Amino acid sequence: MTLRAPERAARLRIPPNPRIGSLCSGYGGLDLAVQDLLGGEVLWHCQYDPDDPGQHAARILAHHWPHIPNYGDITCVDWSTVPPVDILTAGFPCTDVSLAGQLAGIAPGTRSGIWAHVAHAIRTLHPKLVVIENVRGLLSAPATRSMGRGDGPVDVQQRTGPLRGLGAVLGDLAAIGFDAEWKVHRASDAGAPHRRERVFVLAWPSA
Repeated sequence: MTLRAPERAARLRIPPNPRIGSLCSGYGGLDLAVQDLLGGEVLWHCQYDPDDPGQHAARILAHHWPHIPNYGDITCVDWSTVPPVDILTAGFPCTDVSLAGQLAGIAPGTRSGIWAHVAHAIRTLHPKLVVIENVRGLLSAPATRSMGRGDGPVDVQQRTGPLRGLGAVLGDLAAIGFDAEWKVHRASDAGAPHRRERVFVLAWPSA
């Protein structure tokens, strides 16, 4: 299966110049890829911490997009006050799901646990399309939390075995009313000389 964002965007009737919001923006690479495929403009970033000179990703965003607001710490944003967007991108921290890390997984208190705040933003903003990127370790890293309709765990008793990172992401998306598809793509698929596998998820409102 290949993720075909332009075809999906057409079926979802996303406008030709979509408004894009960026969560866990990093240096803006995922946003640039979405713009290259679908056009549009980024209305805002959310990358910790624009006021800290030691946060290099936020400094890069400020340098290249000086007129675009950066809402900073995702855990402190009131999403009901943020301008709506058609497309939401999210490259939430891979620290605890990466094979190079400690594989603490998506759990409260971990950096990768920031996913819970991404899910809350998606639920409130309700964009037409969500584009999520993370490392391949998301397929195997553990997850100890996943939002249900009342913010409770989807599978408290783990009836289907240990919950994995991607399972938590897909389960949370389903719980807040989003369908999704995913695939692992390699950097070499785009002509790079290395593999650098990444998981990409496309999600859209189920109704």
